[in-house]
Order: sequence, then structure tokens, then C-alpha cells
Amino acid sequence: MFQKIRYRLLLSYLLVFASLLGIFALAVRVAFTRSLTQQITDKLIAIGQSAAANVEYEAGHLKIENEVYLQEQIARHQALQWFDAQGMLLAQQGKQVLTLPLSPDQTVQFQNNKIRIQAVTLPIIDSYNHRLVGYVRVSQSLKDFDETLEKLDWELGGGIIVTLVLSGMGGILLTRQAMQPIEESFQRLKQFTADASHELRSPLMAIKINAELPLEYPEEIGPKDAEKFSAIANATHQMIRLTEDLLLLARTDQLTNQNFHTLNLSLILEDLIQFYKLQAEGKKINLQSQLMENLYIKGDSIQLRRLFSNLIENAIYYTPSKGTVEVKTSRVGSQIYVNVQDTGVGIAPEHLDKVFERFWRADRSRSYWEGGSGLGLAIAQAIAKNHGGLITVTSQLGSGSSFIVRLPT
Repeated sequence: MFQKIRYRLLLSYLLVFASLLGIFALAVRVAFTRSLTQQITDKLIAIGQSAAANVEYEAGHLKIENEVYLQEQIARHQALQWFDAQGMLLAQQGKQVLTLPLSPDQTVQFQNNKIRIQAVTLPIIDSYNHRLVGYVRVSQSLKDFDETLEKLDWELGGGIIVTLVLSGMGGILLTRQAMQPIEESFQRLKQFTADASHELRSPLMAIKINAELPLEYPEEIGPKDAEKFSAIANATHQMIRLTEDLLLLARTDQLTNQNFHTLNLSLILEDLIQFYKLQAEGKKINLQSQLMENLYIKGDSIQLRRLFSNLIENAIYYTPSKGTVEVKTSRVGSQIYVNVQDTGVGIAPEHLDKVFERFWRADRSRSYWEGGSGLGLAIAQAIAKNHGGLITVTSQLGSGSSFIVRLPT
């Protein structure tokens, strides 16, 4: 139980920490991308302004020096394009040029092909009459930009993984230290429960014997005294059952595989069906069974008998007269399934996740039945888990319940 709690705490801690690291990494990437994009834009604007300043406008035509910046542009994966005032391409330098139509309204343009390209378009103004005579567009391949971002992603991802691994190692130590006092307190409480239950059995048994002794000689006591002694005996019987159940719960967690032997579960279930036949017939309940033969598992016979006894008793008690209780078995791969199904009162959907809690009852006003302690289903679930299995329940109000026990072979 505490192992699962430690895992959940560690997982929750790592999920929160991973979320924070992810948000931090995303923020770093967005900020870095914006900064790098702005640097490229500023660089292209500077190149465009320089290129526009070297253009001469004579006799209504732009005069462009063909060799300006050519070698440097090719080395930097850049290109230059000149356009007249009407947007007609006049000349271009470089290989990786933007192929999109000129858009004077868009200062910055992006082209997403096999190689992404960013471009900046600037107007060319005649220095004499200060009128628009053309445009220059500077473009640059974003190959280096994408490689830089990819390298950043790998570094951030690697950093997150390394951080999570180190945090997980530290989290294991921290959760172990945090849970140690709780585990020690729980073990002390379990030991106290076991010791108290063990010590209470003897005086309770003495009270029961002394309360039942006068009932054997009713002629020597009056009717009122007989009622009092009977009430004392019944209450003592309930307290004995409660202490035995608490002691069993305290010892169930200590059950180890060393106590397990190969058992024929079919024989155990057949014996229980025969044992509860009379009780079911007394309530006019049809107790049926569909049992496969030779269902061998490893386990503790006493514990398993208690598990299925609790389920069958529970089904018989909550099934009204003329109802049906059926025990069925099946095998799926290496798992054995035992289904204890009844046509009883059923359980409300909002209560299904609580039926295996200790002392929980859907009807709080219902008193303990026939000495029951309210721990039967909790004990059954504890035994199933100690055998590597689990009990699940489905139910519908007014139609009955189905308790399915899964046990490994």
C-alpha cells in the first residue's frame, strides 16, 4: 500500500516538475526564436538600405551595379532583387531568392518550401526629388536559423530529461523519508489493533460464557433477567466477531507466499456451496453454481475460504426471499474468475467505490446483521490482493450485484 503511495507521490512530483520545465523550455524557445528572427530582420534591413543607397536613377531608369555584395551574399545564403516602381523585376543576385510576387505593403515575407526563406522589402527613393523609383528585396535562407532552433530543442530536451532523472532520484529519497514516519505510525497502529484484538478475545469469551450460562437454567431466572442475559450474550458475540475481524485484517497484510500451497479452488467453492445451502433454503433463496473442475491456484486455503464465505454470506443476506444467488467460475489465460451474483437490493452507483472500505455501509441506520462486523468485504478484498488478485463489483439498484474475484493461477 505504501509502495503505491510513494509511487503516486513521486509521479505527481515529476509530472508537476516536468510541466514547469516544459513551460520554461517553451518560454525560452519562443523568446530565443523572436530574438533571432528580429536579428535576421535587422540585418536584412541594413543590407537592403545599403543596396538601395548604391542604386542610381538616371533618365527614368535604375542603374544597378551587378557585382555589389555578390560573394558575401552567396556565402551567407542571401540574395538581392531590384524592382521598378511598378513591381517589375529588374535584376537579382544570389541563388536562393524569394519567388513570391513583390508585395510592397509587406515589409517582411516568408516562403516555406524545402528551404525556408525570409525576405525584407524596402523602397528606393530618388535622392533629388524624393520620390519612389523602385524597390529592393533582400532575402536569406533560414537553413542556419532552423538548424540553430533544432540544436536548441535537442539541448532543452536533453536538459529536461537529465533534470527529471536527477529529480526522480532525489524524489525517491525524499518520498521515502517523508513516508517513513507515516509507515512506522501505521505499523504501530496495526500492531496495537492486533494486540488489542488478541487481548480482548479472552475477557469477551468469559463474558459470553457467563452470560449464556444462566440461559441454560431458565427456571431459575425470570423472563426479564433472561432478556437481559440474552442481550448481553448477543452483544458480546458481536464484539468477539469484530475483534476477530480486526485481528484478521491486521494479520492479512503479513501473509506471505511462503504460506501458499497448490489448491483446488473448485473443491473449496463446492464445499462452501453445500455449507450455505441450508441457510439459503431457510430464506427461500435459490443458491446455484456453475463451477469448472480442477481450478488449481497457489494460496492459503483458510484465507480463500474466508474470502468466498464473506461474498456468499453478503449475497444471501441482501437477497430477498425467492431471489437467486449464483456462483460461477471461468478461466481466461492465466487468470481465474469467480463471479458471485445475486438478485438482491443492489448498490447505488455513487457507493460502488466505497463498498470495500472498512465499516462502510450504504444504509447507516442498518445495525450489524447476525453478528456481522461491517468488515466482510474489506477482508475479502485484502485477501484477494494478497493473492495477487482483485475484486470488482457491478450493481444496479433493485436488480442485484455481481462481485467478480480475479485470481492468478
